[in-house]
Amino acid sequence: MFYHLFEMNHAALQPARACAEAMRQFYGNPDNPASSTPLGRSMAAAAELFERTTRRYSKPEFEIAETSVNGRAVAVSEEVVWHKAFCRLLHFRKEGSVSPQPRLLIVAPMSGHYATLLRGTVEAMLPHADIYVTDWVDARMVPLSQGQFDLDDYIDYVTQMLAHLGPGCHVMAVCQPSVPVLAAVSLMEARRDENLPASMTLMGGPIDTRINPTAVNRLAQERGIDWFRNNVIMQVPWPNPGVMRDVYPGFLQLSGFMSMNLDRHVTAHREFFLHLVKNDGEPAEKHREFYDEYLAVMDLTAEFYLQTVDTVFIRHALPRGEMTHRGELIDPSSITNVALLTIEGENDDISGLGQTEAAHALCSSLSQDKRSHYVQPEVGHYGVFNGSRFRENIAPRIVSFMNNHKS
Repeated sequence: MFYHLFEMNHAALQPARACAEAMRQFYGNPDNPASSTPLGRSMAAAAELFERTTRRYSKPEFEIAETSVNGRAVAVSEEVVWHKAFCRLLHFRKEGSVSPQPRLLIVAPMSGHYATLLRGTVEAMLPHADIYVTDWVDARMVPLSQGQFDLDDYIDYVTQMLAHLGPGCHVMAVCQPSVPVLAAVSLMEARRDENLPASMTLMGGPIDTRINPTAVNRLAQERGIDWFRNNVIMQVPWPNPGVMRDVYPGFLQLSGFMSMNLDRHVTAHREFFLHLVKNDGEPAEKHREFYDEYLAVMDLTAEFYLQTVDTVFIRHALPRGEMTHRGELIDPSSITNVALLTIEGENDDISGLGQTEAAHALCSSLSQDKRSHYVQPEVGHYGVFNGSRFRENIAPRIVSFMNNHKS
């Protein structure tokens, strides 16, 4: 019912949003003399702020048209090379004559935001690798007839995508997928799968959330799985394609994201208003770019969300040696061929320091020359995979690690 009320409230505000947009265009039109006055700019700024804080943000696009390879500009195009009901595999194909580069599968988090949250990650890695990215589908857009999607299915998807890319590629898991990617590679090693990746990079992932637990980890422990099942799972309302599907709604998860740093978001919007009034275009545009991405959220299937919370955050099944996939025990000590790189942020408040590094203890059979760990100083969770420190310090380490561990 709460999801239905959210949809009704969004629809009810549509006329007000339309009026606000008309007001913004009226007072922002350079042909209007009032547009150059403090009053006119204040009216336009207030109208834009209202429209932006009440709209539903659609799925962003990557919009990566070009990269640089060895100092030469190279055109880039997106193509879907594999797809199933809940995911598309995007390939950022470089046009023209480019020397063969290592294939890299970037597994984006399925945790509320779209894969475009990794735009900076893709841009930084594109000059050095042939990039493939998982583009997860909003669960409210998937009809019930397509069936369910849980953590076991997620692991199957990762395995199937690695099989599609073939042996010797590299895989990078950003945050949430660290557990299912480690599980998939463990299963592939145990089965002696010929499509094993050459290396696996886990970044800011919750491998063992008993280590330096964060507020997110403590919430799961304190509430228990029944609380999540009874309080955050809702049915998709009509007229969405996934009507009646049980989901963890994106708007509910977004409220959790926002509440964790509410003061920071309020300050950011206040400063955005002041920048608009001062006609300071560059900071205002940076605000738009960030929040266009941050406020675009997707629903997660209830079965995937609940199984993940229970397996990763409540039972700690993987580090305890109890995680299974369709009845088969997942044993990371089976990994002997796939090189392992783990990366953490010093100030990560989502995956605490040491939680990702725990993968090394689990991969006990892996030789020392096939493992590496790096902690990036002075960055939080987002800085592990985006921003200047990622481009300057982290990405070069990943590239070097891949080049040193080819199949």
